[in-house]
Amino acid sequence: MTTGTIHLHRVLRATPERIYRAFLEPDAIVRWLPPYGFTCQVHHMDARVGGTHKMSFRNFGTGHSHSFGGEYIELVPNEKIRYFDRFDDPNLPGQMHVTISLRQVSCGTDIAIVQEGVPEVIPVEMCYLGWQESLAQLARLVEPEIPD
Repeated sequence: MTTGTIHLHRVLRATPERIYRAFLEPDAIVRWLPPYGFTCQVHHMDARVGGTHKMSFRNFGTGHSHSFGGEYIELVPNEKIRYFDRFDDPNLPGQMHVTISLRQVSCGTDIAIVQEGVPEVIPVEMCYLGWQESLAQLARLVEPEIPD
């Protein structure tokens, strides 16, 4: 079975620490990870090496949802997150591996994301679109500096 690989790169005006937290805190994930037109429910998230996560994305227009979950493989605070996901739907087989690398740069954080093992029934270009929307929402969450 052929699977797809996604490579993304962004620079955000935020610290690596803020971006790292946004990937590992359930309240943050539901704000930015689902692409436009979707909502997200985090069923559980145990953000530690060997810990697991489970969430669902729901198409707001149709009400149809799909759930997925996986395990954290590597967590290097403010530098790297590696995990795998698999869909609960048997029509979306296989395991996807995701690596997020964070590097502080002069104006914020350089983010590199690689997602490997995307099921062949999902067009790679749709994954790119979804990730681009998600990363735009991530920027809106982590870039503002709002004093208490």
